[in-house]
Amino acid sequence: MTHRRAWIAALLFTAVIINYMDRIAFSVASKQVVAEFGFNPIQMGYLFSGFLWTYVICLIPIGILVDRVGARRMVGGGIAIWSAATMATAGMTGFVSILAARLVMGASEATTYPAGGRVIRDWFPERERGLVTTLFNGGSSAGPAIGAIVAAALVSNFGWRPAFVMLGLLGFVWLVAWQIWYGAPETVRWLPEIEKAKILAERNGGKPDEAATTTPPSTLGYLLSQRSVWGLVITQACLVYTAYLFLTWLPSYLQSSRELSTMNNGYLTAVPYLVTMVLGLAIARFSDRALSSTAIQAGHRRRFIACMALLSLTILLAPMAGNIWQLLAILTLVLTGSTTGAGLNFTLASDLLRNPQDVSRVIAITAFGGNTFGLIAPIITGYVVSGTGGYDWAFRVAAALLLLGAVVTLTMTRKPIQAQYA
Repeated sequence: MTHRRAWIAALLFTAVIINYMDRIAFSVASKQVVAEFGFNPIQMGYLFSGFLWTYVICLIPIGILVDRVGARRMVGGGIAIWSAATMATAGMTGFVSILAARLVMGASEATTYPAGGRVIRDWFPERERGLVTTLFNGGSSAGPAIGAIVAAALVSNFGWRPAFVMLGLLGFVWLVAWQIWYGAPETVRWLPEIEKAKILAERNGGKPDEAATTTPPSTLGYLLSQRSVWGLVITQACLVYTAYLFLTWLPSYLQSSRELSTMNNGYLTAVPYLVTMVLGLAIARFSDRALSSTAIQAGHRRRFIACMALLSLTILLAPMAGNIWQLLAILTLVLTGSTTGAGLNFTLASDLLRNPQDVSRVIAITAFGGNTFGLIAPIITGYVVSGTGGYDWAFRVAAALLLLGAVVTLTMTRKPIQAQYA
């Protein structure tokens, strides 16, 4: 048995890495941006979250379009537009123009998760999806880690404007590889027949592939009437709030609380994200191995998600850290819980769905809920930091949501999501 499908996992992983590198670049460059334009914390909160406004608005429409346009075009078109928007940020002259570039970036980045979720459902056997989905979502950890170092080096050596041009070019390099290699597993020529047979036989929980793919997709109204869908949405919202709090404010937090230089801040920001990625993959692999096919389809992966939410409650210990290494250890546990839990929640969506045609839509709905809270996290944090002069209460808000997420996933995702037109 070959494992050439790993190349698809690698393409998805690197797409999310580039996605998040472009997101965190503005956070890393924030010190120079503030020095140039004089933005206050509230203005920076809006700029940090600006790309999420259009990202959230576009998620569900894109989730519907994936089935019509196809994952190949959707992902490729998305990365082309957001990379161009990243490059354009370098030429902006003030608050309004920077915000406009980030709005364009957000709309185009909304293609990644709905289309990526469908790619994973099409390309990977059921008992590999936890690992692959967590690897896919793990780009949200690797991207900030790599992006923090690369962006810090570029900003320190060339300034923030050239840094954005160079980061944007990276997306176009990835696009060439995607256009060359990606296709449906039924049609690509580089996939051996034995591996193709395994994928087609096992990707729908042992059901005949033809029967599973001829059922039409469910309507949004039907999906939104399902208790389990709302459980996925609320859980994702509670986990992503914490993930985005750190994605947007961690560099500033380290700079203000530990008085770090831009370069040292980049290195230390990368540490928790890199360790988080490794721990997350190990936890996801364990969830694949520990659960039987019956348990997976019954939604038992929710127990792992609840544990991850509870792990992230260590955020309450951050203000008590005596030195930078204690602080980084705490932040690593928080990020491991929030990002791994969010990745496993996407996998749980695929586990519960009985119709693979619904995957893009439910992933989009789930991501919509998560990123709605991700959108408000930087803004709320900006107001809290401005009003209190510190981060303690910002961390307490996140902890309350994490506890809610653990309760919701255990109580609201207990029923499979049946096809509307079975």
